[in-house]
Order: sequence, then structure tokens, then C-alpha cells
Amino acid sequence: MVEAYSIPVTKIEHSRLPGITLENIPFGRTFTDHMLEADYENGEWKNVEIKPYQPLEISPSLAALHYGQAIFEGIKAYKNEAGEAYIFRPYDNYKRFNLSAARMEMPEVPEDIFIEGMRQLIALDKNWIPAKENHSLYIRPFMFSSDEMIGVRASEKYKFMIILSPTGPYYSAPMRIYVEEKYTRAAPGGVGYAKAAGNYGAAMYVTAQAKKQGYDQVLWTDVYEHKYVQEIGTMNVFFVIGDTAVTPDLSAGTILAGVTRDSVMTILEEMGLHVEERPVSVDSLIDAYKAGQLREVFGTGTAATVSLIRELKYKDFVMTFDTDKWTVTPEIKSRLDAIREGRDADKFGWMFKV
Repeated sequence: MVEAYSIPVTKIEHSRLPGITLENIPFGRTFTDHMLEADYENGEWKNVEIKPYQPLEISPSLAALHYGQAIFEGIKAYKNEAGEAYIFRPYDNYKRFNLSAARMEMPEVPEDIFIEGMRQLIALDKNWIPAKENHSLYIRPFMFSSDEMIGVRASEKYKFMIILSPTGPYYSAPMRIYVEEKYTRAAPGGVGYAKAAGNYGAAMYVTAQAKKQGYDQVLWTDVYEHKYVQEIGTMNVFFVIGDTAVTPDLSAGTILAGVTRDSVMTILEEMGLHVEERPVSVDSLIDAYKAGQLREVFGTGTAATVSLIRELKYKDFVMTFDTDKWTVTPEIKSRLDAIREGRDADKFGWMFKV
């Protein structure tokens, strides 16, 4: 990283922060005073700047609107007890962002724009980070094709941006999950491993159908047999079976390699649990449940962090869990929060100081 990288800054005249209460703030609805914007043209990045948060002026022929060349990331920043701002594992998201860019035939974003730009933006708006338990500053880097023409080909121009949003808990209560057995999120050879915008757009109809039945999200299954679980709509998934934590493996390229997922696996091993990444069939979960061995089920993600799952429904079979008696999932969340909020030593080197 080139810390001396100079980004022009235009500051807002009057901050909106004094009129906003950051406590219990809903996810993704309030944004900070400033944003970062950069353009890719003629094979190079230019016009990098930090400026007041504002609408974009776009052409109706904007390529991203027609052909879906758009990717994003989700990252979080926290304040420790001394009021210092830290970002959680931004380099891992940076690597995944450019992996997504390669799959979508988009240009790589340089480190000095992504990481140093993010650092400077948060330094400017760090007063927006809620100093409250289970609260954070959500960071949304994203890129989209910006050619102003209709034609099925990779764009020649792109826009990269970072916006910031203070937030409270994403899921405030244990979740009910519907195991999907008709529709598919991703297939081998597709873009399931990329954080492409279209992955989420295609999931909305299915999620809406599940919500009509009283469920919060869907747990996707494999494209061939609909027997092996993959990921939940906004999260990776874990199952505690006996003294082993099991999560679907990433080898097929259909599951997002979550940064929180990786962090949780590290913490699970530190807690003394055996961790397995392997194919997980729904039938094996039902067998473990009937045998009293399926102890806990939880999801992990940047927005959701660690979310308890109190019910899984597959066909006509419903698995319910008494989350009040759980020990593993609350301990994971407690340890992760302590590191991110500066109450425990950052022994894994996850926190990046702003």
C-alpha cells in the first residue's frame, strides 16, 4: 500500500451527523457525508476523488443497467474503547473483489485506490462509526460498467465507488430458514463464487416466496439433486454436529468464500472444535437431528455477522432448535466481537487501523 497516495478531497459544508441518532440504526438506509469515486477509461484509473455523498447522473444506455456487469463487497469498521477506528480484514475483501472483477471481465482496482481510498474516506467520516455494541460502519465498495451504449460486450469504461453506512444488527432475532429444492442460486462454472450483483437479484423472487410462508431466508441446495446445502441468501452456513463444526466446501465454485466464514473457522478451532469443509447433504442433517447430534445451526456474513438459526424446513420435515441453550454460537460471536471492538487482543492480525 502506498500511504502517501494523495486523493483530492472536497468536504461537505455542513455534516448531517448532528441530526442523526446512530443507536439502533437500521441496516443500509443511512449514509455518511462523503463517498469515494473513480473512473476507468482508456485502460487506466483516473478522476479518483472523495467528495460529498450525492446522486449519480447516468445515461439510460448505461451498460450496467442492461447487461449486469456489477460487483460489490461488504466490509465493516469499528471503534475500540479508545475511540480509534479499525477495519476488519479489508485485504481479504480486496482480493475477493478483484477475483469477482476477473470473473465478470472487469478491470482490477489498484490497492492504493481500494485500501488507501477506503482508509482516507473512513478517516474523514469516522465520527459516523457508532460506539455501541453490535453496531458498526458498513463499507460498500462497488464497481459497474459505465459505457453509454447498447451492445453485448464487456464495457470499456467502469466506475468504482465506496460508500459508508452506520448500522446496527442485521438480523435481530434467531432465524427461520426454508431449504430450497426447486430454484438454484449457482452452478459449477457459473458466478456463484463471485460477489456479482446479479446473484442477489436472481434470489429475490425465491426469498419472497419463502417469506410468504413465514421464513426469513432460503438455504440453497445443489443444482443437480437439490440434496446438498450450499449457502443462505446473505450468509454462509455452519452446522455443529457433536463436537464437529461442518460447513459446505468451496471446491465447486458455487459458494462465496466469506471472510466472516474464514474467521469463524479459525475461532472454532481455537475453541477446540474440529472443523470440516465438505459436502453436506440435507439427509445427513436430518439423521443427525433425529439422533440428537445436530446441536446448533448458524449463518455467517459481513452484514449478518453470526446469526442463530432456530428452524430449518426441508419438504415436510421441520427441525427446530432451542437457541437459548446454545453455547458454541454465542461464544463465537462473543470472541469475534471482542476482537473487532478492541476488547481482546488481535492475535490473528485481522484489524486494519484507519
